[in-house]
Amino acid sequence: MTATQSSPPRREDEPTIAQVVDLVKTYAKQETLGPLKGAGRWLAMGAAGAALLGLGLSLVILGVLRLVQTEWDRAARGSLSWLAYLIALVVCVALLVLTLSRINRDSLDQEPN
Repeated sequence: MTATQSSPPRREDEPTIAQVVDLVKTYAKQETLGPLKGAGRWLAMGAAGAALLGLGLSLVILGVLRLVQTEWDRAARGSLSWLAYLIALVVCVALLVLTLSRINRDSLDQEPN
C-alpha cells in the first residue's frame, strides 16, 4: 500500500450495538433521572413547607377567633356572635394576601442550573 491510499476502516473501531445501547441508557439516566430527583426534592420541600405553613396559619386564625370571643363579650353571644367569625375571616384573607404577595414569580420561571 502506498501513503496516498487510505486503509479501509477496521471492524474493531466501529461501535457495537451493545455499546450504542449502553451509551443511550447512560445518557438517558443522566439527562432524565438527575433532573427528576432534583425536581422531586424541590416538590417535597415545597409540599412540606406548604403543609406546615397551612397548619400554623390555621392555628393563628383559631387563636384570633378565640381571642375575640373571649375578650369581647358582645362578640361571644347575642345578636353579634357572627362578628368574631367575620373578624377571623378578615384576618385570614389578609394573611392569604400577604402570603401570595411574597411568592417570587421570577424565580419560578428560571431554568434550572
